Amino acid sequence: MTKSEFNNARVADRNKRCQKAIRISLLVSLLVFGIKLSAYLFTGSNSVLSDAAESFVHIFAVGFSTFGVYLSQKPPDRDHPYGHERIGFFSVGAEGTLILIAALTICYQSIKSLIFGVEVFNLELGAGIIFISALINLVLGLFLIRTGKREKNMILVGNGKHTLTDVYTSSGVLITLFLLSRTDLLFLDAIVAMGIAVYISVEGYRLLRYATTGLMDTMDDTTDAAIRNVLDKEIGGSFKGWHDLRHRSTGSTTWVEFHALFEAGIDLETAHMEATILERKIMDRLQGYVIVTIHLEPEKEHIAHHQTLRDLDRGK
Repeated sequence: MTKSEFNNARVADRNKRCQKAIRISLLVSLLVFGIKLSAYLFTGSNSVLSDAAESFVHIFAVGFSTFGVYLSQKPPDRDHPYGHERIGFFSVGAEGTLILIAALTICYQSIKSLIFGVEVFNLELGAGIIFISALINLVLGLFLIRTGKREKNMILVGNGKHTLTDVYTSSGVLITLFLLSRTDLLFLDAIVAMGIAVYISVEGYRLLRYATTGLMDTMDDTTDAAIRNVLDKEIGGSFKGWHDLRHRSTGSTTWVEFHALFEAGIDLETAHMEATILERKIMDRLQGYVIVTIHLEPEKEHIAHHQTLRDLDRGK
């Protein structure tokens, strides 16, 4: 097996593991929503309803994530020469948006119950059902985050974090049901539900911010420092310096480009060989799949050469 065939086989195996993980997430999300809906029907609690509503939104989010996982793994084609990985940012952004919608729904229902009152019942049974759903989501969330980090798949990581927020909201609901079973302070049901809404809104905002950062090609400080460290260490001999460093991530792939300055008079073959070595060192330093593009320039004449493009009218 050639190196190329080995790499292709490794990518194929990684894709299969990611697809399996997201399918498990979708099936478990459907199961958990059914469990929480039954808990609401048994108790009539707004806090339980808020938890079920979050799980209902989560089903749509996982569905979009499932589509994102499959599409992001498609190889580049004529219409998408840079691949399809950026769909992952849309997927994470959609998940964040749906979380915010769920939070608004919870707040509306909670305010309504504070105004018109609410009746709760079968609290111990409801608590038992919610506890089971929380355990299931805890295992699922940790599995998705671990798999996503291992396979360098941000969609799985985002989905796992969303699943863990479900665990936290369920924990709040359990505390509420316990207090309701010991007191007559029914307004606590709505108060805790609104607290849950605020909490998941923060998580939704974080996911939206992550998606926006990725779509806007915001520089990653850790990646930038790693690349600069490699370039500065390699200066010497024929390699005299560098400038115009740019890099961005499309998911599991990092794209790097910069201009490399070589001593005057060096032949193209030697410069290319040294640039290839430099490229490999950058790839080894960064995580995931890395694509490096280097523009070779002579050390002394590169400023004069850039003058050719300085006054270019880019509007034409």
